[in-house]
Amino acid sequence: MSLLIKKTVDALRSTPVRVGFLVLVVLLAVYAVVSQWDDIVAAMAGMNPLLLLGSLLAGMIYVLLTMLAWRVLLADMGTTLPLSAAFRVFFVSQLGKYMPGGVWNILAAAELGADHDIPRRRSVSVMAVTVIVSIVTGAALAVVMMPFASDQLRDSYGWVSWTLPVFVVMLLPPVLNRLLALVFRLTGRPPLEHPVSWSGIGACTAWTLVAWAVAGIQVWLLGIGIGMAGSPATLALCIGGYAMAWTVGFLIVFVPAGAGVREGVLGLVLAGSLTTGGVVAVVLLSRVVLTVADLVMGGGSLLTMRRVSGLRHTK
Repeated sequence: MSLLIKKTVDALRSTPVRVGFLVLVVLLAVYAVVSQWDDIVAAMAGMNPLLLLGSLLAGMIYVLLTMLAWRVLLADMGTTLPLSAAFRVFFVSQLGKYMPGGVWNILAAAELGADHDIPRRRSVSVMAVTVIVSIVTGAALAVVMMPFASDQLRDSYGWVSWTLPVFVVMLLPPVLNRLLALVFRLTGRPPLEHPVSWSGIGACTAWTLVAWAVAGIQVWLLGIGIGMAGSPATLALCIGGYAMAWTVGFLIVFVPAGAGVREGVLGLVLAGSLTTGGVVAVVLLSRVVLTVADLVMGGGSLLTMRRVSGLRHTK
């Protein structure tokens, strides 16, 4: 078994595998946009371009905030990455979300992090804990929104509320550190050098909550462009609704980046504020906006990686 693991790790480190992986995830992300191009054009018809641009800007800020949440937790667990390096490791690895399975971005982060002397077990742990923080905060916002949700939404996805206590307990540092230690002991790996602290969890949670707010603004701006009333109530609905949609989409792990599931939940959230056609347009555009944001950030980071690699070779 140990020989098989070693061969697998060696294969992941090889240049052809890395290049092939990056090419594949970029193509899948691009396909997610191109395959729906006619619907995208129809959805944008008549929309104020400034609202669409504002939504794209909010989407890019959202993914940037998720990187900052990951980076602050990585620092808490022993590695402080400069922003430039954090950009490259995080945003390139996040393109792996577009591959089925739900783990490729984590594996990519571990391999890219190893180039910066980050132990793989630390990279995987940080990404896993960041996901748990996202689930806890997303489920908490969903619980707050649930009394104002439709009966259909509560009947179909009310179970998300029941996951919150479980993940909250898992996130408590005394429990979380024991769980991580158990996992590494069972897999024959050495324990983490730096346990997760209360301050690290708190900082990651704060960044994540801000990220959810900005993600909700991204949806809200699209909704206004399609005909939604621009009020504090609809803004709160979009923030809680997107957080809930992401949480459900992630927990159903067999779909790449929550595709389909996330849109279905968000559609139910928005159903009382928009026409049926408006709901479809907002849900579709939100998916495209965030995919474009991932591509812009990931593509920019890939170009930076090539430039840095070229500079190293010329020295």
